Amino acid sequence: MSEGKTIKVAIQGIPGANHEIAARAYFKDQKVEVVPCYTFRDLFKAMHADPELRGIMAIENTLVGSLLPNYTLLRESGFTIQGEHKLRIKHHLMTLPGQSIKDIKEVHSHPMALAQCEEFFQKHPHIKLIESEDTALSAKQIADRRVKGIGAIAPSLAAKLYNLEIIERGIETNKHNYTRFLILGRENKAEKEALLAQNRINKSSLVFSLPHEEGSLSKVLTILAFYNINLTKIQSLPVVGIEWEYLFYIDIMFNDYERYLQSLDAIRPLCKKLRILGEYEACTTTHSTNGDSTESKEVHKALTSI
Repeated sequence: MSEGKTIKVAIQGIPGANHEIAARAYFKDQKVEVVPCYTFRDLFKAMHADPELRGIMAIENTLVGSLLPNYTLLRESGFTIQGEHKLRIKHHLMTLPGQSIKDIKEVHSHPMALAQCEEFFQKHPHIKLIESEDTALSAKQIADRRVKGIGAIAPSLAAKLYNLEIIERGIETNKHNYTRFLILGRENKAEKEALLAQNRINKSSLVFSLPHEEGSLSKVLTILAFYNINLTKIQSLPVVGIEWEYLFYIDIMFNDYERYLQSLDAIRPLCKKLRILGEYEACTTTHSTNGDSTESKEVHKALTSI
C-alpha cells in the first residue's frame, strides 16, 4: 500500500457512524475517503461496482453477539477478510447547543443503542424514546431541522461533524461494549505476501459444512488442536434448503503459518465445501473500558483525515 494514497472505504451508515470511526482507526496511517451505504447489502453492491473500494462491516458485539445476516452476505460476496478492528462503543446524548436534560422530551436513535442505554433513561422517565434507522443519522436530522427538545444517541464524531452538544457522555449501561469490525476487499496477493514476510498473518476465518454423522465436528476440532491451532470463535447457520445441515464459520489463530496450512490439509477430507474467508493479522488491542482518551484520539484522527 503506497504511502499517501487515499483509501476508499465503504461504511454502513452516514458520516459520524461507528463504522467510520473504526475505518479511520484501522487505516490510521492513510488518507481515508468513506463511502456511506444505507445497508450492508448496499455496501457489497458498492464494492462490486468499484474495484478500488474496500469495506468495513461489523460482525459481532460483546453485548448482542454475532450479526448473523452478515456472515451470509460475506460468504456470498466473494470478497476476503483483510483485517479486523475492535472498537469500544460509547453512546452519548447530544442535542442542539444550549439545552439541558430537563429540556429534552424525545431521544431518537437505533433500537440497539436505545436498548443499551435503558438504565439511564429509567432515571429520566419524562423522555420518550423513538427508534430510528441509524445513530449518526438521528444526530444529523436534529442538526438539519434545527429541532430543540429532541436528542440523539450517537458517537462523539457525529456531534463534532453536525455541531451538536454532548449533554451526557457514556450513558450505556454496560461499559464492556465492544464491536469487532472486519476489513474487506478483493484478494491482494502482493499485500498478503508482504504480511507473510513480516510474519504478521496469524488469524484465519473459515467456513465449511459437515456430513450429518456422529462426531463430525469433534473430529475437525481435535485435528486443529493437534496442530496447535487456537479456535477463537465458532458460529453455525443452517444451510437453506437442506434440512438439518449447517454451515460452520470459525475463527482460528496460529503461530506457525506452515503448520496452519497443514491443519487445513488434514481437515479438508472431513469437510464439505471448505473455504478460507480470509487470512489476516489479529487485532490484539483492547482499549480501556474508561475509553475517553482513546475515543477522543480516534475521533481526532477521523476529523483530521476528513
